[in-house]
Amino acid sequence: MLDKTKQYWFIGIKGTGMASLALIMNDLGYQVAGSDIDIETFTQKPLEDKNIVIKSFNADNIEKSGQVIVKGNAFKSENPEVARALELGVPMHSYPDTVEEIIQQYTSIGVSGAHGKTSTTALLSHVLTEAAPTSYLIGDGEGRGVKGSRFFVYEADEYRRHFLAYHPDYQIMTNIDFDHPDYFTDINDTQRAFQSAADQTKKALFVWGDDPRLKLIETKIPKYTYGFKDSDDFQAYNVVKSTDGTSFSVKAHGEAVGEFKTHLFGDHNIMNALAVIGVALTEKVPMEDIKKGLISYGGAKRRFSEKDFGDITVIDDYAHHPTEMKATIQAAKQKFPDKKLVVVFQPHTYSRTKEFASQFIEILKGVDKAYITPIFGSAREKSGDISSEDLTSQIPGSEVIDLANIKDLTKNENAVVVFMGAGDIEKYEDAFEKLL
Repeated sequence: MLDKTKQYWFIGIKGTGMASLALIMNDLGYQVAGSDIDIETFTQKPLEDKNIVIKSFNADNIEKSGQVIVKGNAFKSENPEVARALELGVPMHSYPDTVEEIIQQYTSIGVSGAHGKTSTTALLSHVLTEAAPTSYLIGDGEGRGVKGSRFFVYEADEYRRHFLAYHPDYQIMTNIDFDHPDYFTDINDTQRAFQSAADQTKKALFVWGDDPRLKLIETKIPKYTYGFKDSDDFQAYNVVKSTDGTSFSVKAHGEAVGEFKTHLFGDHNIMNALAVIGVALTEKVPMEDIKKGLISYGGAKRRFSEKDFGDITVIDDYAHHPTEMKATIQAAKQKFPDKKLVVVFQPHTYSRTKEFASQFIEILKGVDKAYITPIFGSAREKSGDISSEDLTSQIPGSEVIDLANIKDLTKNENAVVVFMGAGDIEKYEDAFEKLL
């Protein structure tokens, strides 16, 4: 049980999920502080704005009494604070286990899937907030705890099966795709993880109807599909796309329920909205609140985030898997049909780059100009037998770009420049924006 008399010390407090959780617990009246690397991150300011203490990693931060440790998933016994906590016998909880303790106090909705988790979680929390007090944990570093909440919406990450710590009332599964080749052995291994997550869902499962892997998921609870087909439980039809967004009508279980509009772009965002509408209608959220939430939603961090510099539009997006890249490019073409489409792609980890190299190449052949940065490694994977040059050599007109030649990007006029990646691609984006 969570204890408000103890200090919750977060090891790795600036991680995206950890930062969200720290903000939530602080909002709910728990004593929160933590430690991390000294490099500034985009998750840091919201923590500082709440006066949450952040220190450098140091064994002396760990006390024998009065503390409960919340340990980030990336930190093992090599970390000085983890080592000291083990030595002193200080209670230590994992990030997923702590989230599970909180969500059980509310009507909980988890959002899982290889792609679209963050966008769907953010949209769902925004829409439900229109109708009732809603707490949420989003994988972009955002978290909010509201005392007396009716709903708790959270992002459920499948990596290393972390989402199996959770037992939500409802779960949205956006898709099942092979990713994280450093952990999952193949698509069947991934499928088994999602089946286990479905088995732990209590009231209903909402799945994208066109996903062949999601069709194989078996449940004892209701399993609702969403999509464009008449056979889907929640169906979008009469879709109208414009440079201002997307409007569509919806049928729920075969009955027309209304027309909706969003300022988002691309088919994937229609699917995300349908999943949200499905959950909201099932929980009897008023229709006007659903419509109001959809039209007022502005987007999640690092998901098609947009800035304008004269005739250059810069888009920042987390896309780092082929499926995500296709969706982001489709959205850019819908919103900016008359602009040159330039993509700056940072491959994320050597194993993923090798696994999806042919798909990355084909996708980037479909844009007007492609730039590829050096591959972003990870703590687990610092090198590999593939390079960015292996990709650019097969993409006509493409170039490898780094901070040394970032000025080459300024040659593109009347363009939308999409920065895609899950590593530290912001450093390239920041350098380019300074030049603009």
